[in-house]
Amino acid sequence: MRDELINKITNKQAQAGVIGLGYVGLPLLVEFAAKGFRAIGFEVDENKAKSINEGHSYIGDVPATRLNEMVKSERLRATTDFNNLSDCDVIIICVPTPLRKTKEPDVSYILAAAEEIQKRLRRGQLIILESTTYPGTTDEVLLPMFEETGLKLDEDFLLAFSPERVDPGNPQFMTHNIPKVVGGVTPDSTTAAAHLYSQIVNDVHAVTSARVAEAAKLLENTFRAVNIGMANEMARLCYALNIDTWEVIRAAATKPFGFMAFYPGPGIGGHCIPLDPHYLSWKARQHGFDSRFISLAEEVNSRMPEHVVQLVADGLNDERKPMNGSNVLLLGVAYKRDVDDVRESPALSIIDRLRAKGAKVRYHDPFVKELRFDDAHIEGSGEPLSSVPLTDDELRSADCLVIVTDHSDIDYQRVCSVAPLIVDTRNALNGDVRRGSKARIIRL
Repeated sequence: MRDELINKITNKQAQAGVIGLGYVGLPLLVEFAAKGFRAIGFEVDENKAKSINEGHSYIGDVPATRLNEMVKSERLRATTDFNNLSDCDVIIICVPTPLRKTKEPDVSYILAAAEEIQKRLRRGQLIILESTTYPGTTDEVLLPMFEETGLKLDEDFLLAFSPERVDPGNPQFMTHNIPKVVGGVTPDSTTAAAHLYSQIVNDVHAVTSARVAEAAKLLENTFRAVNIGMANEMARLCYALNIDTWEVIRAAATKPFGFMAFYPGPGIGGHCIPLDPHYLSWKARQHGFDSRFISLAEEVNSRMPEHVVQLVADGLNDERKPMNGSNVLLLGVAYKRDVDDVRESPALSIIDRLRAKGAKVRYHDPFVKELRFDDAHIEGSGEPLSSVPLTDDELRSADCLVIVTDHSDIDYQRVCSVAPLIVDTRNALNGDVRRGSKARIIRL
């Protein structure tokens, strides 16, 4: 069965199906279509499916021209009809894996996708999970579900895990040139999945099991979370000691070995780094292991919005202004530069805290037109906010401007020349940008 499938993949006769057409799924679907496969995407959102079939991209890393080309060539289409899963030789699950309010893994989206596959599972299919999850999900949760159908692993179907490594807004690393880790539940599954990804990715790294691949993904992002936590703690210490954090990091980074530069910020956001360490620590607790580094990093990183608000309060206090009633303008609310994603963005917590202290909050973000706090994907409360134009009048009227996200198309020199008080959490105002500025600048 493995060899039959590999042959179909090699000859581009295999049809690829992707469940979940977000930041991970849509670029993957386009890549398969671009390499000559018939690719079908599955969505529960009718508007997304309609947009894709019309050639309109809602993902920044997927150019509409490229998507439209794939649609017109009839190599790519999207649907909300999961009955089409039975036509697919390869099915890849790319659905969200959020956390519950208790900070425990929420695999309900994975289970929902698996149930749709289970109803239509047939001989000859390869199923791959890409959604980030705890080690053991693929063989402890998915495998029993699929074998309930009476079909047998290796004899009838194959099952693997391959973690997504998408970095939204990064023009250097895209789906095709990011090395792909692949681990199957069995050696046959690993071989088939690795061969599949070798058709669309330059470098495939096969590991001995799905559990190894699941753990590798969590290690990648936990490594970042822990080191960012260290940088954030150093930033708070440097502020207390009246030392420039960024100069300290630049000096340390001159060492050609034994040091890797990580940078502080207003907090961590996005769909990976704030969540993935919790998946690892949750699994550790199931085995009686206390993952103290992970817990400490989460504690440090989660306190950064509070530290930013304190910097605002200190700056206003030095100007003999109270926080209550002051106009605070946030520059950027997306979780990272040049994207429109606000999931887990530290800006949301900063807005909440500023409002709780009586500040009048406004924001400018060229990528995020509106924040509605009744949206299930946006944390916070209060009246919705809309992005305001970054005019000189807006800058002058702000008692304090806070750079939360350093989008690249902002004229920071103009911001420095007009705004009276600036809290810079991203080191956006470095070097020549600050030269000649009359603004009072407080750096993280």
